Amino acid sequence: MERSLKNSDRPTEDEKSTSSNSGVISTAQDDERDQEKSDDISLPAHVPGSGSLDRLVDTARDYARAAASDNTLKAYAKDWAHFARWCRMKGAEPLPPSPEMIGLYLADLASGSGPSPALSASTIDRRLSGLGWNYAQRGFTLDRKNRHIATVFAGIKRRHARPPVQKEAILAEDILAMVATLAFDLRGLRDRAILLIGYAGGLRRSEIVSLDVHKDDTPDTGGWIEIFDKGALLMLNAKTGWREVEIGRGSKDQTCPVHALEQWLHFAKIDFGPVFVGTSRDGKRASETRLNDKHVARLIKRTVLNAGIRSDLPEKDRLALFSGHSLRAGLASSAEVDERYVQKQLGHASAEMTRRYQRRRDRFRVNLTKAAGL
Repeated sequence: MERSLKNSDRPTEDEKSTSSNSGVISTAQDDERDQEKSDDISLPAHVPGSGSLDRLVDTARDYARAAASDNTLKAYAKDWAHFARWCRMKGAEPLPPSPEMIGLYLADLASGSGPSPALSASTIDRRLSGLGWNYAQRGFTLDRKNRHIATVFAGIKRRHARPPVQKEAILAEDILAMVATLAFDLRGLRDRAILLIGYAGGLRRSEIVSLDVHKDDTPDTGGWIEIFDKGALLMLNAKTGWREVEIGRGSKDQTCPVHALEQWLHFAKIDFGPVFVGTSRDGKRASETRLNDKHVARLIKRTVLNAGIRSDLPEKDRLALFSGHSLRAGLASSAEVDERYVQKQLGHASAEMTRRYQRRRDRFRVNLTKAAGL
């Protein structure tokens, strides 16, 4: 593979986005200095160690770490760090689990304290899941049905629960306007391929950046690609397991996701490893470092602004409307095909989940009122 290694010791503009998160786990570990490691899998005390058993312990730890995505693990680490700090500020310890203290913690999150804003019921539910996971890694069980936890959380949901906030869908005319704002240097070719592949495949941002050129190119691969005359086949190891995503060629090269992908791979000289990598500061050389998924979110917001989408709103509101999920919602809303094909492309287990992504659809196509004789 002919990638330039000049200035390899300097962080590229795109690589900087990955460094900002590098301290999340270590910060959490500093705050919980007296806690056990989350991957502390070891032999029983009565079993003597050996070379083969020690290797199996290491293998088991690797599998345990792979049980959740990196983003989920980072979120769980932040959840635990926040809870541990809260306990110490209240003169308590996070271990062993105390349903009474956890109930008070949930109440504090819902009501807001000091400069901290009140959290939504869905965010508190996520925090509670994070605590449950962290306790399990430390050999404890968090009983969410305990009355001190269950009744407080039920009250929070009853009083504060709101309908889920849906991100705006990026429709066909929007994605065309967005890619039109990109330059035709190496960085522009890459970002064009990211937007078009993400849109046509209905991909999550983590799925986009986790792609490799071939199967098993890297240890952290989330899938690979195969390019054919009629399109591209993506094999993805997603949240719901392995699935195939078929992306056909477009009607013209300027907006074809497969052509955009081929152009990026060719001019970036990428034939092994991650598909989407950083570029040098001048945008002319590809690095070997996989992009962070936050790049996709920033790319979407930047091109939405540059393309003038929803220009009727203030910039702050426009930025809040769009995220990585806007690509998936856009495909679900724009594809004029049988719903089951959209469901398969998005990897949803139910049609109801797919309908949540459809911002434009005839909700009254099936009229039960008339069918009932009224």
